[in-house]
Amino acid sequence: MKTLITAAVAALALTGVAHAADDHKGHAHDAKGAEAHPHEAKALHGGVVAVVKDVNYELVAKDGEAALYVSDHGKPVDLAGATAKLTMLSGTKKQEVALAPGDNALRAKGAFTVPAGTKAVVVVHLKAKPALTARFTLP
Repeated sequence: MKTLITAAVAALALTGVAHAADDHKGHAHDAKGAEAHPHEAKALHGGVVAVVKDVNYELVAKDGEAALYVSDHGKPVDLAGATAKLTMLSGTKKQEVALAPGDNALRAKGAFTVPAGTKAVVVVHLKAKPALTARFTLP
């Protein structure tokens, strides 16, 4: 009988802890990508969006050109002094491209290709903030 009562008390205690830890104020923190912030994950420039720490990163990439748009709650982020490194993986091919501020985005032009299904990782260094990493799968 003691074992049954102990198990019931433990179950009730754990239920209270799980309930207290579930206060997410409007969205689930354990959801990924668009599920975590469905109101913010809209592509405004025809690219692919990743949300990292409530900031939207939209990557628009095609052969020879790449642009990374950065916005916070729908407002463009100041990209003065920002840098980024775009790494694209397609099959066994790896391409790295440096992105620099230009025309409301971090941009690059060069001799690189972007086949469908390319996996991309961008490491972004915004002025006076720690580096952030965003991951994408390009269409």
